[in-house]
Amino acid sequence: MLWMCGLGVWALLIVLHLIWGSSSEIRFGASDVFRGVGALLGIGDPLEGHLQAIFELRLWRALVAGGVGASLALAGALLQGLFRNGLASPGIIGASSGATLGVACAILVVSGYGPDLVLRSTSPFAPYLITVAAFIGAFGAVVLALVLSSSGGRVSVPTLLLVGVALNATFGGIFVALQSIRIDDWGVSKAMLSWTFGILEDRQAYHAAMVGVGLAVAAGCIPFVATELDLFAGGEADARRLGVHTARIQLVVIGAAALATSCSVAAAGAIGFVGLVVPHVARHWVGRGHRALLPVSACGGAVLLLGLDLIQLKVTGRRALPPGVVMSLLGGPFFLYLLLKGRKGGEL
Repeated sequence: MLWMCGLGVWALLIVLHLIWGSSSEIRFGASDVFRGVGALLGIGDPLEGHLQAIFELRLWRALVAGGVGASLALAGALLQGLFRNGLASPGIIGASSGATLGVACAILVVSGYGPDLVLRSTSPFAPYLITVAAFIGAFGAVVLALVLSSSGGRVSVPTLLLVGVALNATFGGIFVALQSIRIDDWGVSKAMLSWTFGILEDRQAYHAAMVGVGLAVAAGCIPFVATELDLFAGGEADARRLGVHTARIQLVVIGAAALATSCSVAAAGAIGFVGLVVPHVARHWVGRGHRALLPVSACGGAVLLLGLDLIQLKVTGRRALPPGVVMSLLGGPFFLYLLLKGRKGGEL
């Protein structure tokens, strides 16, 4: 099956990330990889000197990059199936902007720590505060969107889309206002702005664990919603007549997509367009059936983000562009292509 091939490529890219990483001066062999993993599991001796620390930084970066790509792509495929709209993406429900606002507030709380606040604050609790604030902001935004768009226990999809647009605009305005207040403090302003570009440097085990939990929960919902999402293709009314509990499916799909997106943004910042691009490409490979589309989208997202990160590190080293910037450069033109294609086909 295609998704199993995707898992194999995903695993291969992780290994290549461990071998090459961001430093051309340090290259691990296969034996070093096994030894480094063994040391993490407590069944072997660590690599000599600083090499074990470098190995672990590469591992957490690879796991976070792959997990974030998989989570965002899976969330995008879920939302596109539910909304019956190929332009839907995780950011449309307010998760990314909510997380960014949460990070901005957390940075202001500990605003005296300089430009490396997000990555290397002098306080051991600051990184955890940043991550927790991002998650609270993302998940809180999604819950608010659901409350404002629900009536009588049902979620109005058109209303949810409009509420998401309004929340994104509102949170974005508040973020810019907070940033303008501290624009004279370059360190704080840089720390706030860097989150909007996406962050993969200096990731830790708890970042990888957070992304893994969100991805596992969302992936665990696939068997329970795949067939129902196929029935949604004819419209919510038709799905209801075919026996689909539409309210339950809406809550499960939106909840799974929100959790996966919230965990991803909390761990790696705002990385757009993954959830928009990957499901479209996956549909060309496996069709519109969600039982195959959802896992293939997850694997494709992991391969895309991890592969782009690995290519960048090999070409530019530490001067690599932030992942959010790279995906905007790729996803922006793709989004315009979808708009023009939909307009010509009479879909927009």
